[in-house]
Amino acid sequence: MATQQSWTRDQVRRVLSVTERHLRSWEQQGLIPQQDRYGLGDLLALRALNSLREKKVPVARIRRSFQSLRERLQHIANPFTELKVFLDGKRIGVHLAGQKMDSLSGQLLFDFDAAALQKLRPFPRPEGRSIEDRRKKSAEADEWFQRGLEIEQTGGPIADAIAAYEKAVSLNPQAAGAHVNLGTICFHQRRWAQAEEHYRKAVEADPEYALAQFNLGNLYDERGDRLRALAHYHAALRLNPQYADAYYNLALLHQASGDVMQAVQYWSTYLKLDPSSQWSRIARRELAKLKQATVIQGSRSLSQHA
Repeated sequence: MATQQSWTRDQVRRVLSVTERHLRSWEQQGLIPQQDRYGLGDLLALRALNSLREKKVPVARIRRSFQSLRERLQHIANPFTELKVFLDGKRIGVHLAGQKMDSLSGQLLFDFDAAALQKLRPFPRPEGRSIEDRRKKSAEADEWFQRGLEIEQTGGPIADAIAAYEKAVSLNPQAAGAHVNLGTICFHQRRWAQAEEHYRKAVEADPEYALAQFNLGNLYDERGDRLRALAHYHAALRLNPQYADAYYNLALLHQASGDVMQAVQYWSTYLKLDPSSQWSRIARRELAKLKQATVIQGSRSLSQHA
């Protein structure tokens, strides 16, 4: 029997770009169990929670929705693991048996646009069918994206993951998540031009996608284009001021260029946001080195003027 793949807390934080504080908050709210390793179902639940967080949905509203779903759907252990979660305005909804359901009221949400237009027109126009087709393609694209994500997370053939993501973007060119994942695969294969193309398409599809901006920063950093890397890391922070990894990479860039004070500031901010990961040990070490160097340099300067 194959061993089910699992991920550590550090791996989950890196994959989803969340901090230990976020994980602990969700645990305290009862949205996820407290644990050191996560299975695929847990990762899907965390992905849904993180998506709601990035869209500025208050944790209290997420908790009420979660509790309401647990009460209404007692046969489902974790609604955020087993159901697809979406945001409709300010309402949190889930896909249930092919229908959309409001998480708090339990009411089914119907899309009346196409049906209403058909009733008002004596001769149906092709636009109604076009809208319906686009919705179907978007739903199918989401399924292909989830398939690609599962292949990657379970260690399947990378070619299969690429094919799934490419199918997703062929059905929905605005599938920002699929573009980001394709870009990351190209990045690891050192296919810089293709990686940049996918990351930029993700930004065009979703201008508020902080991860896409961060990944562009990584791309330019890897290629030695410091100014563009800085610009995209800062763009990621404008979209998500709690983006710990962006502060980490900014600290490295400023430290490499000799900008000690700025590097100290970014290391310090990173450690406030992510104080307990394996990367925090590196951050503390580098911060201590910079502070020590500053003290030594200051002492030498004073002795020279004595």
